[in-house]
Amino acid sequence: MALLDNLMERLRNHPKRIVFPEGGDPRILQAARQFAKNKLGVPILLGDRSEIKAKAAQLDINLEHIRIIEPERSDEMELFVKKFQGLRRFAGLGGKDAEDFLKNNNYFATMMLATGQASALVSGATMAASSALRPLLQIIPLQDGVDTMSSVQVLDLEDSTLGVGGALFLADCAVLPQPNEKQLADVGLTAAGICYHITNARPRVAMLAFTSKSKTSKLAPIQRMKAATELCREKAKLMMFDLDVDGELQVDAALNPHVAETKGIVSSVAGHANVLVFPSLNAANISLKMIQAIARCRSYGPILTGLTKPAAEISRGASAHDIFGTAVMVGAQAIDQKLLHPMA
Repeated sequence: MALLDNLMERLRNHPKRIVFPEGGDPRILQAARQFAKNKLGVPILLGDRSEIKAKAAQLDINLEHIRIIEPERSDEMELFVKKFQGLRRFAGLGGKDAEDFLKNNNYFATMMLATGQASALVSGATMAASSALRPLLQIIPLQDGVDTMSSVQVLDLEDSTLGVGGALFLADCAVLPQPNEKQLADVGLTAAGICYHITNARPRVAMLAFTSKSKTSKLAPIQRMKAATELCREKAKLMMFDLDVDGELQVDAALNPHVAETKGIVSSVAGHANVLVFPSLNAANISLKMIQAIARCRSYGPILTGLTKPAAEISRGASAHDIFGTAVMVGAQAIDQKLLHPMA
């Protein structure tokens, strides 16, 4: 909770506008109320105005300082259509077809993000991940030096000895099913960038596997994590991004100094990792869901990484508090865009 409190204080000094494409969802309404109540900025809800107001009244939610936009009736539609047609991916698209795209709340919200009318975006509460991610991939550019979008989940743990005072960053839990070594290196770098931006702490990135520093295994998953470790290290050096990265490491050796010592692993990361990079989406998502079910810790995200604008694609199972915390995270990212990625 200390992490969220610190970020909220930062946001009070630099309030931001967060757009929610699923404005009528009860959890979104509750999260938006908390965001406005804490004076962190202005939540922007997309959807049918009368339906949102009716749902808010039913839930006894005050909509003061919360903005509601109906994309189809927005004064910005004409401008957005022109800008949308100017995107390389949609070059040659007719005005009516462009408008049809932008009547979709996800596309309209992403254009708000792209044009600076929103500081950050939080979507995914009621839709499949592909629907939430597609507009972002099509409209928001990738950061320089990054070839793919991925994600990071932020755990806010009671044990302050883990991660950065209890803040632990898990990647990639939402986007890349079977990343190769180059993609894993990008996952590590961009997750480390979020860690640094949010906590101001030196990132210590552990590339995870089912072995630790194996000298004999020639299995492809192990060799992939070894190669990803070297690529991440080399790329960080080229970018002049000051971080520590080590692998391959088992998760206990990455987090527990005693285990790392017992296994004879000596590095600045072993036993002290604050960023965990999983070898696959399968491993990452299963681990995340198990931690959430067993430890019952606060979890925020997934925060999308590799993009030039702050955005999150939340789980359909997220609670109102999870959504609020995620909005705080991406809002804090928007305070200083130069820190969104070490290359900036």
